[in-house]
Amino acid sequence: MRTQSSATEPTRIAVPTTDTATRSRPASGPVRGAAWRERPGLGTLQAALGVVAFSLTFPATAWGLQGFGPWALVAVRSVLAAVIAGACLLGLRVRPPACRHWPGLAVVAGGVVVGFPLLSTLALETSTTAHAAVVVGLLPLTTALFSALRVGTRPSRTFWVAALAGAAVVLAFTAQQSGGALTTADLYLFGALLVCAAGYTEGGRLARVMPGWQVIGWALVLCLPLAVPTAALALAHQPAHFTAHSVAGLLWVAAGSQFLGLVVWYRGMAAIGIPKASQLQLAQPLLTLVWSVLLLGEHLTVAAPLAAAAVLVCIAVTQRARG
Repeated sequence: MRTQSSATEPTRIAVPTTDTATRSRPASGPVRGAAWRERPGLGTLQAALGVVAFSLTFPATAWGLQGFGPWALVAVRSVLAAVIAGACLLGLRVRPPACRHWPGLAVVAGGVVVGFPLLSTLALETSTTAHAAVVVGLLPLTTALFSALRVGTRPSRTFWVAALAGAAVVLAFTAQQSGGALTTADLYLFGALLVCAAGYTEGGRLARVMPGWQVIGWALVLCLPLAVPTAALALAHQPAHFTAHSVAGLLWVAAGSQFLGLVVWYRGMAAIGIPKASQLQLAQPLLTLVWSVLLLGEHLTVAAPLAAAAVLVCIAVTQRARG
């Protein structure tokens, strides 16, 4: 009877369930994203490449202003950058972001696609690239403050001390260059700092949930319906004069500063964090000073190498300080 009863019982075979099978397979998306963010060296390199690209923005803008009016230059650069970004998005068949991400993309568009380029270009009509560069040197500290408010990051006290020291160096250098006078160009630049820091912070947050190049790509596409008629209207009132410098400047601010630079910059921020990445920008004004000498023939003061050494020390401290 026992044998017969055993024969009638169903044979239990261990079949992996769907959850078990799913757990046994590596989740390629999250794992790749986590592994990418665990490479801080690569993230630092990408953020640094973004800083190099941004350091050429003011000299390239000065070149562009030789043949374009400020409104025309900003609008045309936005159109060209949006065409490049849109072609990449279409070519790779990237789906539009979820609805919850579009408000953040609007902040990125308003800050880094429209606000900062327009205000800084208006400032460069009356300001030298060297002066504008050192004023915008306050951008790292402004970005860190926006990050603390928006993302909730809490850097260490050492981080803040080094960041404030770097900002103080930049302010002192600015005062030495301009004689302490506050001009209309400075007001434009301070406004550019605020909108750009907001765009950087929001873009760095979004770059944690989507590739950085898609963040700036969709932000540029979002501005395209406004940029096209603005470019047409601006060119009608401010006819362009095509020269080698003006065309080269336009192409760089459109492809290099507005798209490629922001691609690696947002990837770097997502990898090493917004506050640490923003502190790399302390080197941006000093790099811009070098480009202003090489490309525009501007003259530097003796204070430049001293400020460069002090800022690089601050960068090293902020990169080692843990939040």
